[in-house]
Amino acid sequence: MSATPEPLMRMSLRVAQDIFAVRQLGREVAREAGLEQQDQTRLATALSEVSRVMLAAGSDADVAFTLQRDGVSPSLLVTVENRVPGDAERLRPQLGQVGRLVDNMEVTDAENGTVVWMARRLPASAPRLTPDRMDEIRAGLAKHVPGSPLDELNVQNQQLIAALDEVRAQRDDLARLNAELEETNRGVMALYHQLSEELEETNRGVVALYAELDEKSVQLAAASEAKSRFLANVSHELRAPVTAIIGLSRLLADDGSDELTGEQSRQVDLIRGSASDLLSLVNDLLDLAKAEAGRVEPSMTDVDLKAVFGQLRGTLRPLATRPEVEFRIDEPPVPSIRTDEVLLARVLRNLLTNALKFTASGEVRLSGRRTGDDVEFSVSDTGTGIPAELHERIFEEFYQVPGSKPVSGKGTGLGLPYARRLAGILGGALRVDSTPGEGSTFTLRLPVS
Repeated sequence: MSATPEPLMRMSLRVAQDIFAVRQLGREVAREAGLEQQDQTRLATALSEVSRVMLAAGSDADVAFTLQRDGVSPSLLVTVENRVPGDAERLRPQLGQVGRLVDNMEVTDAENGTVVWMARRLPASAPRLTPDRMDEIRAGLAKHVPGSPLDELNVQNQQLIAALDEVRAQRDDLARLNAELEETNRGVMALYHQLSEELEETNRGVVALYAELDEKSVQLAAASEAKSRFLANVSHELRAPVTAIIGLSRLLADDGSDELTGEQSRQVDLIRGSASDLLSLVNDLLDLAKAEAGRVEPSMTDVDLKAVFGQLRGTLRPLATRPEVEFRIDEPPVPSIRTDEVLLARVLRNLLTNALKFTASGEVRLSGRRTGDDVEFSVSDTGTGIPAELHERIFEEFYQVPGSKPVSGKGTGLGLPYARRLAGILGGALRVDSTPGEGSTFTLRLPVS
């Protein structure tokens, strides 16, 4: 052990009666050091038991009390030393239970005997161990007068009664806590059973809901298939007579036919224009029906984007006849991508045609950029724009933005739904960013390979 400061008090043990005196002194030193009452009793009990065992070895013993101020936690140190060398091995088993009453205890062999060392940490509420405080404790202990064994027995009885009262109070508290815990357990079990029943009822409802959803999904799939089949059949059946009407109107207006009056020519032109619009609607319906029915199979090849952009520039230039609108197609962002050339051209042509229809002045532009493993094609215009709450509705079939009027041509409300489905077939996506009064930008995102 390390060197300790000057002891507060010393005492010699010679006869059994000294055990009572050292117990009193130990309790008094613990009180002066600032230990609480229970800790005072523990230290005094440990000291009296150690003293009894040491005296039983047949030799006198010396007791020293020291306050250790070094370290984080100040402690009260008690050493008991007898004059029986090599007795530590025998004493350790006898003092095993005593070690529980203090924070630390060691039994060692000294040069001329055996030493038992005990330590008890002082509480944070204890006064600081200044030199003045140490002198004050020594002066108080010097005035200590040991009581008789009868007095010590009386004190022990009082302490035992207090301990028994505390044990009984703890037992009553424990019984009360057990009763509360049992009541709580009953409540928890009742709640558990209630929740289990509610969960079981909910599960039954969920299972029924899933069954209903499955049934609705089957009905929806059947309705969608029936709609696609109906659109395909109607479109196919209408195409032939509409084409015949267009052909007949051209024959009537041909120079080789009988000359028509001005009013007749105007009416024939109206018939041909209406039939052309109807044919365009029929073709859009047929294309959309094929896409919805999954009958459009992409043919993936390496597509030369420069050639596709050049073809779009050539075929759509005649539509951009208004001098107020600048029609621009930039250079492609990458030389080529792996996709279906026909379907890609349809989507871009659809978006460009739509932009030209609704742009009165400004610019219609096709551009692109590389984004990681994808490429984005953007068709921007300076048209009327679309409110944010309608950005998804414009991709619904036959829906047209209220109040929007095309500058040229007519809209059917089928072009954008068809373009989005083709984008999905190509493994990409189509989105719109638009602000009313500023224009719109439709972006087609596709994988490069």
